[in-house]
Amino acid sequence: MAIPCPKLPQSIPALTPHDRRHHSPPSLFSSSYKANPVRTLSAGGREKSKITHLPSATRDDSATALSSILAELENLNQEEGKRHYPLTERWHEIQGAHDWAGLLDPMDPLLRSELIRYGEFAQACYDAFDYDPFSRYCGSCKYNRRKFFPSLGMAACGYEVTRYLYATSNITLPNFFTTSRSANKTWSQRANWIGYVAVASDASAARLGRRDIVVAWRGTITRLEWVADLMDFLRPVADEGIPCPDESVKVESGFADLYTDKDPNCRFCKYSAREQVLTEVRKLVDHYTNAGEEVSISVTGHSLGSALAMLSAYDIAETGANVGAGGKRTATTVFSFSGPRVGNGRFKERFEGLGVKALRVVNVHDTVPKVPGIFVNERMPESVRRLAEWLPWSYSHVGVELALDHKHSPFLKETSDPSCFHNLEAHLHLLDGYHGKGKRFMLASGRDPALVNKACDFLKDHHQVPPFWRQDENKGMIRAHDGRWMQAERQKMDDHPPDTHHHLRLLGLHKDN
Repeated sequence: MAIPCPKLPQSIPALTPHDRRHHSPPSLFSSSYKANPVRTLSAGGREKSKITHLPSATRDDSATALSSILAELENLNQEEGKRHYPLTERWHEIQGAHDWAGLLDPMDPLLRSELIRYGEFAQACYDAFDYDPFSRYCGSCKYNRRKFFPSLGMAACGYEVTRYLYATSNITLPNFFTTSRSANKTWSQRANWIGYVAVASDASAARLGRRDIVVAWRGTITRLEWVADLMDFLRPVADEGIPCPDESVKVESGFADLYTDKDPNCRFCKYSAREQVLTEVRKLVDHYTNAGEEVSISVTGHSLGSALAMLSAYDIAETGANVGAGGKRTATTVFSFSGPRVGNGRFKERFEGLGVKALRVVNVHDTVPKVPGIFVNERMPESVRRLAEWLPWSYSHVGVELALDHKHSPFLKETSDPSCFHNLEAHLHLLDGYHGKGKRFMLASGRDPALVNKACDFLKDHHQVPPFWRQDENKGMIRAHDGRWMQAERQKMDDHPPDTHHHLRLLGLHKDN
């Protein structure tokens, strides 16, 4: 007699991260099975992999475990089947229209897929950044804007980069700003590439149900000393030129300086990061809403990039850069990964009152989301927090938190290295295996666990994935015609579109330039 096999979870008809370029079929097994990744590298150093699973128990134990796992998959299938709608019908919900009520526990599969997708947009900032102090391009993006996603193996992501973002700072940030050791012929001594703005292509817009504008901010990759560099004091956002009528709305001064500083003598930073992102978003919102399209703004970042994402999303709404044709406000959402607190309680109220949505993905063992505001924060009783609101170290997180725990993953090892807990690829791995509180950790998309070790040492040794494995071929050195090794020349780097000042004038910011 044939035994019917439970059907597997249905696929979601939406964009999958990197068009599944490094995905294997959904994993059927949990922590009782060992995973052995077989890896091959594709263009841009990205990898394609297939996870094979071998039982570690006896035959009888394996049969029992398999039966249990199949039963759990059937339950997951039933839960997911109730919410099996295309993204075109659900994008408002996924972007936080109802503050993700009922989507986090159990974890909605479509939301998981979208969170990983936006996390990979943030990860692209790390993968594209030139950290090499021996490179004369240190501190810049390694790839031309028009070839950005293809250079990273992300050609199928369905977005096009429209503008690079640069930052400078008048305060010392040795653990964030990276400069070349070369004394001359460097691309810039004052600027750092800090992210990009991208927009969905026509085909992607059709699948997404709207024209999505992504703003991705770069953070720090391993060193966490930037926390001490920036944790200073709260400052009214109005002092930074952000048109907030409430003087009690304050943000951390280091974040604000990084966001608003500029250098008239620097080709790349003659406009502040704030001016760059506001003008580009305003231009895109105007263009697509005037064409009759529905538009969304998705801001993402990890670590310090998360703080910049929060601040810029708030500024976009406060300044009105998200107001399109007919005066309609464009949905603005932050997908934050391992970010610190940005402002005080009044900032939280103003942020959420403007309709900006934020979903914060954190690892409960990571210290960065706990600062600043260790003693006075949103977890305190409202009456006590109100009394302490005037204190310079009173901070509040904004939005909704999705808390993950790396100890639930059978792929990760015990370590005391805090940079592992903070690592973005580790967060994306945890998202892929998270199904809800108390539920078994199972990889939903088969996203390659080897990605975790790209820039850290977090995978268990038996997976045989070397730590810190991602690097450019020959560290960017090429052989010239005369046989000598040298750094490859790069194409001319874009600075700022010629219409930037025009859009600054439309936003009322031209007086500063």
